[in-house]
Amino acid sequence: MLGYSTQTPRQDHPICNSSHFRSSRVRRRIGVSLMGKVWFVGAGPGAPDLITVRGARLLGEAGAILYTGSLVAETVLEWASETCEIADSKSMDLEQVNAWLLDRAGRHETVVRLQTGDPTLYGVLAELARPLDAAGIPVGIVSGVSSAMASAAAAGECLTLPEITQTVIFTRLSERTRMPERESFASLAAHGCTLCIFLSIERIDAVVEQLIEAGWARTAPIVIVHKATWPGEELILRATLENVVEQCRAARIERQALILVSPALGARAQVAAQPSKLYDATFPRRFRPSRDNRGADVD
Repeated sequence: MLGYSTQTPRQDHPICNSSHFRSSRVRRRIGVSLMGKVWFVGAGPGAPDLITVRGARLLGEAGAILYTGSLVAETVLEWASETCEIADSKSMDLEQVNAWLLDRAGRHETVVRLQTGDPTLYGVLAELARPLDAAGIPVGIVSGVSSAMASAAAAGECLTLPEITQTVIFTRLSERTRMPERESFASLAAHGCTLCIFLSIERIDAVVEQLIEAGWARTAPIVIVHKATWPGEELILRATLENVVEQCRAARIERQALILVSPALGARAQVAAQPSKLYDATFPRRFRPSRDNRGADVD
C-alpha cells in the first residue's frame, strides 16, 4: 500500500461527497454483494487536476487501483482513498495484469485500471478487456486528456490554423509494434499537416530523416514536450529539424516526450495570417447576421 500526501482534496472534496460516491460506501458497509466493475480511467498527461471529474470520483470510490508507475504521475493517485489497495503494474506482464484485475473485481465493487493520457490511445485496452468480458465482469471507460493536447497547451501552440492546416495526425514510428504498411510514417508526413508523434523520441534522428524525405524543410520548426504538465518535471524544447537531435541529446530527453511538427507552430507571431471565418463580420452565422463593410446588417 502506498501512502500519499493529503494536501490535495480527498473525502472533503465536492467530488467525493456526491450521492453516487456515498451510496457505494453505504453498500460496502451493509455488506451487499455485487459483482465488481473494472474502469479503465485516463489519468491525463500528469498534473493531478487534469484528470476528469469522473475519473477523480472513481479513484475516490475504488477499492483497488492498478496504475503504470513508469508512465502515470503518482500525484494523480492523491485522489484515491486512504484505504484503497494501490499496485504498480510496471513490472507485470499481460497475464499478471489480467489476473490482478480479475481477482480484484471479485473483491471490490469498483476497480480502476489507471492509464496514462487517454485509455483508448496507444494502450492495450482491448487486450485487458477481453478476459473481463469473457468472465462477465462489467467494464467502463473514462476518457482522459491526451499528452498531445496537453503538450500543445503547455507550449502555447495551436494544432490547426485557418487555411494552413485543418488536419491533425496522431502517429508513431514503426518499432516492435509494427505500423501497418498503408500507414508508414513517411506517407503520413507527406501530407504536410500537423503531426503529433508519440512513442518515438528515442529515435528522433529517424523522425527528422523521414520528415525531410517527406518534403519538410530543414528549417521547419519542431516542438518537443517532455512530461507535459508533470509537476516540476515538464520541459519544453523548441528547435528546427536541423538542430533538434543535438538539442534533445543536450537536454537528455530520451523518453516520455511528445513531438509536435506543424505548419501552425508559431501561429501567434504570424500577424499576417488569414483570420478564421468564425468571427468574420461579413460571414453570416446562426445567431449573428452578416454585416457589410460599412457595418450595416445584410439580409
